[in-house]
Amino acid sequence: MKNSPLLGKFRKPDGEPHMLGAMQRLTGSMRKYSEQDEVDYVVVGVGAGGGVLTQRLSRAGFRVVAFDAGPFWDTERDWVSDESGSHKLYWTQKRVTGGTHPLAFGSNNSGQGVGGSTVHWASFTPRLHPSDFQIHTLDGVGVDWPISYSDLKPYYELMELELPVSGPAYFPWGDPHGYAFGPHPMGGVGNALIKGCTNLGIEVSAGGPVAILEGSRADRPHCIYRGFCIQGCKVGAKASTLITHVPDAIRSGAEIRANCMVARVNLGRDGRVRGVTYFDEEGREHTQKARAVVISGYSIETPRLLLNSACPGFENGLANSSDCVGRYLMAQAGNVVLGRFGEPVRMYKAPPAHALTEAFYETDPKRDFARGFAVQTVGPLPIAFAKQMMVAKGAWGWGLRRVMMDYNHWAGFGFLGEILPHAENRVQLADETDGFGLPVAKVTFGLGDNDKKLTDFGVKKTMEIMSAAGAEEVVQEQRYAHLVGAARMGKDPRTSVVDQFGRTHDIPNLFICDGSIMPTQGSANPGLTIMALAARIADYLITQGADIFTSNERSDRISAIRRELAPPDTWGHGMPRIEAPVQPVSS
Repeated sequence: MKNSPLLGKFRKPDGEPHMLGAMQRLTGSMRKYSEQDEVDYVVVGVGAGGGVLTQRLSRAGFRVVAFDAGPFWDTERDWVSDESGSHKLYWTQKRVTGGTHPLAFGSNNSGQGVGGSTVHWASFTPRLHPSDFQIHTLDGVGVDWPISYSDLKPYYELMELELPVSGPAYFPWGDPHGYAFGPHPMGGVGNALIKGCTNLGIEVSAGGPVAILEGSRADRPHCIYRGFCIQGCKVGAKASTLITHVPDAIRSGAEIRANCMVARVNLGRDGRVRGVTYFDEEGREHTQKARAVVISGYSIETPRLLLNSACPGFENGLANSSDCVGRYLMAQAGNVVLGRFGEPVRMYKAPPAHALTEAFYETDPKRDFARGFAVQTVGPLPIAFAKQMMVAKGAWGWGLRRVMMDYNHWAGFGFLGEILPHAENRVQLADETDGFGLPVAKVTFGLGDNDKKLTDFGVKKTMEIMSAAGAEEVVQEQRYAHLVGAARMGKDPRTSVVDQFGRTHDIPNLFICDGSIMPTQGSANPGLTIMALAARIADYLITQGADIFTSNERSDRISAIRRELAPPDTWGHGMPRIEAPVQPVSS
């Protein structure tokens, strides 16, 4: 009809379907279970791991209730394109932090609500390298994973299509590969990284990999390059499990129980878990029975829940006979290097993460430390930029105002360095309690000698790249990002919490599926790896079937990758993939 709005008549917000982006609507009713129902799986946390796992299990026909302590976001009603107004997306509840290098919590590493941290991640999605799975064997540091890169590779490829990931036709590092969806155009900060690396002879990748649509697809529009990626994408172009996997989980029969804080996992007399106790939005206590429980609360809340679930037989915390619950917490060194240019850069005019180099990722015997780092683009908005300038330059008052007037002339690079696992970096319970009377997490963190040497070298190299790009002034802010570890996987029950499929060594029907099970972290953003692990764990659970609920026997049997469990309209789409062989990992 002439002069009709492109997407139909405008509607009033009241009574409209739940919105998950500008175009995507969650229609139909969600299945509800009662306290008397014993479901197959309870999943605690609906972030990167819990969101993918819930979708897979429900699509396979299991009865699933997934809990999240935060809201079930309606992006049109709940989200705003504003830094300050997006504060509610972050986990800002009470935590105690300490150690020689205390961690900060909130916007850079913790999420609240359905989708978890994926609603405010920058959505950079590089894979781990083959070497990351055997750093003890290759480099004599850290610990080896109980799986190899080849075990996870098909799940990396599947997740890159399900999100989907936009990236270059050829990505040269680790296991060289291409991306099915084309790269994003370069913004000013990406051009600066490319120029700096090129002038120094450093290999650099442009246009991703980033889980943001460069072209419209189904009911998700393309990116419009307005810079609010890490505040929650109202457009719906950026992937998060809230919009990529949760809708299909609900269509497949899962219940998402939001604003519910799980207080403890309940253990039966037979040594098997029987469900969870939780508090609803009104603070009332309830119990949900389940035949198996999967904890997906990430690297602080997962160990906190296990420690708060201590009971006879597990006085030191549930599934903690190894004393590894809470230990080996890792955060990547995430310093931000900022440079001022004579010409405007406008670093917000692109996805924050859209170019990087992993040329320094692997151990170099010429350096006096093991392992390595990546350099990526970042795009802080004005409030974050002001905080960085306060730290990096000591700017305040009129001096800060003067710097802020130059905001469009600055570019930001993110140094992302691998910090090794240390037993003394851990999550414990504090004396303080939250609003439900539950002890909060006490986090202790510090750097080892290798970590300090790596960080010092990497920050200097990143500043060198910024200078080579033509920056007139270069400063840096010290920070950390990307928590992983604290419930790590391993073959030996004496030194790990779960096996290769996230199954706790101590309790046969209790699983963990999030970043806390990662034994090491590499120099790659962990989101894609967490999702790939979740899809692999789901395949294992589905292969085992009812044995998970009834048997104490432990089988490693897993079927071939189940591509049919992907959300509809994902698998098999995109441009032809460029295949490349896995590079041999040298010792």
